[in-house]
Amino acid sequence: MTETPLDTHSSGQELVLGPVGQEIVFENDRVRVWHIRLEPGEQQPLHRHDHPYLVVAIQGAKNVVQTIDGTRIDADEPTGGVVYRDPGAVHMLTNVGDTTYLARLVELK
Repeated sequence: MTETPLDTHSSGQELVLGPVGQEIVFENDRVRVWHIRLEPGEQQPLHRHDHPYLVVAIQGAKNVVQTIDGTRIDADEPTGGVVYRDPGAVHMLTNVGDTTYLARLVELK
């Protein structure tokens, strides 16, 4: 897991983004699969998805997505749920519920 320098923020300082998950569990020339685990109250560092992706909730939780521009999106993810998302804004994910969140994130290259 390496951090990636990115754009400059409106303050003129360079942002350093974290990875989209804690561990890559599979990768080939078409997909990359990340393991994500967030305990209640835990959050991922700021990151950006450069590819479209699927999120498969192995153990669901009540999450919130916060974009770098301040947008807050409620992202309840039920156990067994699957969502597709386009690549996009720099954001972080926070588990605001009372259960551990476990997911596989599948990036489509």
